[in-house]
Amino acid sequence: MAHHSGFVNIIGNPNVGKSSLLNALIGEKLAIINAKAQTTRHRIFGIYNDDDYQIVFSDTPGVIKPAYKMQESMMGFVKEALVDADVFLFMAELGGREFKDERVLEKLQSSDKPLIVALNKIDLGDQDSLDADITYWSETFPKAKKIFALSVTEKFNIPEVFRAIKELIPEGPEWYPKDQLTDKNERFIVSEIIREKILTHFKQEIPYSVQVEVEDFKEEEEIIRIRALIIVARVSQKNIIIGHRGSMIKRFGTEARKDMERFFDKKVFLQTFVKVDKDWRNDDRKLKKYGY
Repeated sequence: MAHHSGFVNIIGNPNVGKSSLLNALIGEKLAIINAKAQTTRHRIFGIYNDDDYQIVFSDTPGVIKPAYKMQESMMGFVKEALVDADVFLFMAELGGREFKDERVLEKLQSSDKPLIVALNKIDLGDQDSLDADITYWSETFPKAKKIFALSVTEKFNIPEVFRAIKELIPEGPEWYPKDQLTDKNERFIVSEIIREKILTHFKQEIPYSVQVEVEDFKEEEEIIRIRALIIVARVSQKNIIIGHRGSMIKRFGTEARKDMERFFDKKVFLQTFVKVDKDWRNDDRKLKKYGY
């Protein structure tokens, strides 16, 4: 049998389940999963491998209208994903028909690449709503190869989506080593684990004002030593993240360390510090440094 390889780019509004689906399809937790919108900031590759296939799934930030330079960069990752796909996986949620950028929709409609529509969160609605949405997306994407109703949280229809994707992957070589799980390095994985805990524990503007930079990552025989800097926009945010006598930073730092130990399968020593940098989201030089 010939070897098949290709890029499957996942595109949709914020908070429809793109990262959850990526993790489910490759069987590993690579991308942040959180109920808050705009959780994914970068383009993350999750790589599925077997003897005959290499499928590179690309998770992208949710499509929004940018309010500052960091969000402009996030939408730049979406534009990249509209160019280099072998298969598009458009993801929506039940009842979510509004799309934030008509230009993205038009590019998907006019593309000659195969498209699959995944309608998520069907466990939260009824059959009439589902039928109406399937009709709507069938009319919006008349060239779609397949429209799937699924629930990522309930693991409903994910194997069927995966089989349909495999059928559309062209013949091709290995683009990455067969044992590689993602295009991101260990420092990126660490920073995303910490950022996920911040998203979980804090509300309002704090999660969207935070950047995590891993200053030091040293892997020894029996332990990984990590020093991470949490960057915030205001002094008040720094105080909230640290908490009374360091209670909050200790709490989510412990949770992050445990997740890192599960991911790396090795003991982790994690140090976290907080720094105020009020303009980092609108500073081109700093955004480039942080990978935007």
